[in-house]
Amino acid sequence: MANLFDYLEWRADMPLSVDPFNDVDNLILSELSYAPFDGIVPEDGTEKTLCEVRDAFFEIHDREALLNTRGYTVRAPLLMDSMLTGERFRDMRLSCYRKETDRAQEEQFAAVTFHFPNGGVYTAFRGTDGTLIGWKEDFNFSFLTRTEGQEQAVRYLQEIGSRFTGPIYVGGHSKGGNLAVYASAFCDPNLQERILTVYSNDGPGFREEMLERPGYLRILPKIRKILPDTSIIGRLLFSRTEPVVIKSSASGMQQHDGFSWEVERNHFRGAELSTSGELIGRSFSGWLSQLDDETRRSFFDSVFTVMDATGRDTISGIREQLLKSSGAIFTAFRGLPKEKRQELLSVLQLF
Repeated sequence: MANLFDYLEWRADMPLSVDPFNDVDNLILSELSYAPFDGIVPEDGTEKTLCEVRDAFFEIHDREALLNTRGYTVRAPLLMDSMLTGERFRDMRLSCYRKETDRAQEEQFAAVTFHFPNGGVYTAFRGTDGTLIGWKEDFNFSFLTRTEGQEQAVRYLQEIGSRFTGPIYVGGHSKGGNLAVYASAFCDPNLQERILTVYSNDGPGFREEMLERPGYLRILPKIRKILPDTSIIGRLLFSRTEPVVIKSSASGMQQHDGFSWEVERNHFRGAELSTSGELIGRSFSGWLSQLDDETRRSFFDSVFTVMDATGRDTISGIREQLLKSSGAIFTAFRGLPKEKRQELLSVLQLF
């Protein structure tokens, strides 16, 4: 079935003035925020054209290596080649690239802003980048009212609102969708009025108390939550938004890959939530509901302490050296205090 690259082949020559910005365009920009634009896209309000960014990126990075990689977010920069073939994206500009990873604050944050030729911007927040710190921050959502990454997202969106005039789209994939909603809910009310749509592309929800906050209720009508039919990540925690359910060519957890989402003309192919997706979402939420905040914190701290003992910074690094990683994990587990080992085992048994 057709994917994002097929869409660009069909629609890249269709200007936004003829066929307005849509869900598929949103996902393309969200995915492109995974690209490591360090030293390429300026951190300030200086704008660079998409062509300048593409050329500078591939002077540093090997296009052939990206074509042969299995990591779906790693392939995201290849979208730029297709985006430049037609009028729809060709004159788009980029600015305000930010990237911060702070182990002490358990923060993994990145964002970039895209400027439309006819005015207005799309602010994209990056999802989890595969680092242990990134994944740890994701699980912190379950027991913290706010994380440092979420607060950083609010500050970033406020800056964009003050630097540039006109309408604003905000979005992201995975954790980036959560950051997009959070930033839009807690930014200044005057800035909220300029936001046209907030896109959460299979992004996790929030703790229940967040859903009663005035800022969230104000932005709620503008939130567009897009989920594949067997969504797992996007069904974690809570949301008041009725999701737009779409079809993916993948199965299970692999549906989280936005490049697997099926496209028809200028929209995603519709679907209904699968029974297995419903079951997994209810099971995880039910498990969390049986744990108080301190138990959640202690459990996830122990899990990541054990994983950190492998000496690898990423999930893929642990997986690639599975035998060595397994030994290090077992040793680290045995090194935990007895009460932590018992807690870890009892929480896993509860799940």
